Amino acid sequence: MKRFLLALLILIIYNYSPAQGKFEQPALISSAGQSADVTLAGMLLKKISVNYKIAALATENDLNGYKTLIIVPGYSSKGLGAAGISREQEMDRVEKLIAAAKKKKMRVLMMHIGGTARRGAQSDDFNQISAEVSEAMIVVKQGDEDKFFSRIASQKKIKISIVEKMADIVEVIKPMF
Repeated sequence: MKRFLLALLILIIYNYSPAQGKFEQPALISSAGQSADVTLAGMLLKKISVNYKIAALATENDLNGYKTLIIVPGYSSKGLGAAGISREQEMDRVEKLIAAAKKKKMRVLMMHIGGTARRGAQSDDFNQISAEVSEAMIVVKQGDEDKFFSRIASQKKIKISIVEKMADIVEVIKPMF
């Protein structure tokens, strides 16, 4: 009985340890595909007083001083045009940003908030690369109707929170920081 209680206590401590706990501040929010969703992600974080900065075109140098990288994936031809970059240049930037964040041992949170508008052939490679490297995902239900994110979460053992609508993200993300 003592062994069982000791094992149970170890399991409880492990599951609630700070190492697995909250994402740390400050956070850097960046796009993967240049959709305007990064601005919406910032507005959601502002509601819960998270210390963040948005850098839609973040590079390795922008990671300095930040503890969490929040990636907001979703392709936008309009956004890429405004940024003056090609789809290939954006993918290269995102791959380098993710590699640099991992090298710095930053925690990565993915927020897919654009629903079906940020899914499909143009967006899904940005979605996949962002999802696969994240420690946790927050996804608006409409964006996971085909279980794209749920499958990645299951295969890679990534925590996923699926919300009905974007406004529900506030309640999900609040305890994460």
